[in-house]
Amino acid sequence: MKDFAKILKYARPYVKSIAVAFLCLTVASVINLVLPLIVRNMINAVIVLKSAEVLNKLAIDLAAIILFQAAFSVTQSYILGFVGQRITADFRVEFFSHVQSLSLRFFHDRRVGEIVSRMSSDISVIQNALVTMPVAVLRQTITLVGALAIICYLNWKLTGLILLVLPPLMLFARFFGKRLRRISEKVQDRMAEALVTLEEAVSSIKIVKSYTREPYERKRFEKEIESAFDASVEKVKLGSFFGPFILALTFFVSGALIWYGGHQVMQGATTPGELAAFFLYAIVIAGPIGTFARLYTEAQEALGAVRRVHEILDTQTEVQNPPNPVVLGRAQGAIRFSDVTFGYKKDSPVLKRVNFEIRPGEMVALVGPSGAGKSTAIQLLHRFFDPDSGSVLFDGHDLRALDLRSYLGQIALVPQETLLFGGSVRENILYGKLDATEEELAQAAKSAHAHEFIMELEQGYDTLVGEKGVKLSGGQRQRIAIARALLKDPRVLVLDEATSSLDNRSETLVQEALELLMANRTTLVIAHRLSTIQNADKIIVLDKGQVIEVGNHEELLRNEKLYYRLYTMKMLETTEPPEEEFQEIHKSV
Repeated sequence: MKDFAKILKYARPYVKSIAVAFLCLTVASVINLVLPLIVRNMINAVIVLKSAEVLNKLAIDLAAIILFQAAFSVTQSYILGFVGQRITADFRVEFFSHVQSLSLRFFHDRRVGEIVSRMSSDISVIQNALVTMPVAVLRQTITLVGALAIICYLNWKLTGLILLVLPPLMLFARFFGKRLRRISEKVQDRMAEALVTLEEAVSSIKIVKSYTREPYERKRFEKEIESAFDASVEKVKLGSFFGPFILALTFFVSGALIWYGGHQVMQGATTPGELAAFFLYAIVIAGPIGTFARLYTEAQEALGAVRRVHEILDTQTEVQNPPNPVVLGRAQGAIRFSDVTFGYKKDSPVLKRVNFEIRPGEMVALVGPSGAGKSTAIQLLHRFFDPDSGSVLFDGHDLRALDLRSYLGQIALVPQETLLFGGSVRENILYGKLDATEEELAQAAKSAHAHEFIMELEQGYDTLVGEKGVKLSGGQRQRIAIARALLKDPRVLVLDEATSSLDNRSETLVQEALELLMANRTTLVIAHRLSTIQNADKIIVLDKGQVIEVGNHEELLRNEKLYYRLYTMKMLETTEPPEEEFQEIHKSV
């Protein structure tokens, strides 16, 4: 119960609606128990009074009460169905927002499919636990307890029930079942679209966090969820009539059979006891016992789902704003790593007492073998993680003292392999500045040498780029990423060797765009290629998590250490040298 109590808060805004629905449910359930008594009077009219007039009048009364009961059932079913979908939509949006707020370590430890599964399947099971199961328990409890009381009152010796499956009921259920299946498929399709948005945001979480677009992603995801919600309401509307009208049909058919059977009794074609046994007990306790067994199994499934979802919701982000953060204005762009030690596992440091400084406006290259700690340094600069010891400073402030949103607003990341969102070219560029004007958008694209090829696309800036930008070439994706960064207008630019995987022509265009982007900005480059490094103001050489050399290209060549070995063996002309070749270099240094 403690686990279920955690999700009850999502029902609090809808308490009044739920109360009305449960009142309607109670009334409908009590009416169900009254119906057999009316039928008993019909039987008496047949056996005792032998009056067709009274029998006909009671049949009309029975039909009216059935309609009255159906009205209450439809009302409660629709209200609870609507509220259940609303609670689920709210729950999913909060889950998504919470997942985005978590630190990168969480995403290192989790698979995207696992997160998506908890978002979709588990929360659907929780919806059933919140709405469907309480309704079923209340209805079946009233039915079972009331029916047992009536049985004891009328005939305490009765121990058996007869269940009659009515062919009209089967036809009715089949007709509605086909329509429900079609609508259910529609709901699943729209939910799949929402899950695509979720997966994109999770798989591109570095870009989302770097551009502080968590609220934007929340709105984008909420839009998809609302679309799925609208489709779900269609299902609720049909389902609201499905169950109650099956029950109503059952009573109508049973009433008709009683009316017809009554005439048969008066004609001596059947016995009163058979007729009474058929109606009074065949449908009264038809389902509660079997339903309770099913509900127990569903409750166990729901409990597991609640625990799985709250395992994520209870996870706290490691990187948080301080109580009184320093909010940055327009920054200078000075960066300093001071005795920084960090490891993804506490006993396995990737960086060990790293010290270096980057002055405002400098272009600095990080060089070193695979696993040296280059990418880790970039992760710390973005404050995706905090150092285990030491500090990363920006304009003299420890990153842990800064307002995270205002700080990340000063940084733009252009990764080696650009992942675009599956929307339009326009949406991808505007990610850098959501409220940019058309002029700003076009200027950024022109500066990135992207405007020309964009205008040649079928729909220009409104062309859909496909999942992760699959419809565009690598060079086109990179230029869109550069336009996005230009639009953000950062003080610090981080490049993860943005031209390493491009052909010569694309590399030339991208390099020209990068030179414009880097102008008057602090630039930190993870470099593998000589062309990137030669123009750097400073080169920082990392090896096994430590800074072993600092200087410009000429100075490092004169030192004849690791950088010199990399250069002379042309190890800086490939995207990433084999690890075994580095080991040979290390031995010779």
